[in-house]
This record gives sequence, C-alpha cells and structure tokens, in this order.
Amino acid sequence: MIKGERRRLKVAAQQSGRRESEIVRKAVQFAAEDDEITAYERAEKAGLIGAIRGLSPDFSTNPKHFAGFGGS
Repeated sequence: MIKGERRRLKVAAQQSGRRESEIVRKAVQFAAEDDEITAYERAEKAGLIGAIRGLSPDFSTNPKHFAGFGGS
C-alpha cells in the first residue's frame, strides 16, 4: 500500500468510527462482487437509494416527476 492510500484509509477509519481492517474487507467484498450487478443495485447496497429526505419515494421511477426533464 502506498503512503497516500494508507493515509486515506486512516482518515476513512477515523471519520467512520470503524477499524481499518473492516474498511479493507468491505472494499475487497465490493471489488469481488459479480460484474453483472447494476448501478442501481450498487447504489442500493451503498445506502444511496432513498437517501434524500423529503422527496417522493417513487421520485426516480415515476414518469410524472420527469415532466420537462431534458427539454431545452
């Protein structure tokens, strides 16, 4: 592990309150996941789906929320 990576690992551990070994294990698990996993599934695993409070639960899937999107 190069010096910059070691420093980032230390900072991540301090900020998350987790051990460095746990962060490394999770990174290895993530890297070893099946390549067929979708971006949505990765975001869901990361806890990013539904992360914005106050929005409709179907915000990303209901066509009514896309009215005017992409127009110029």
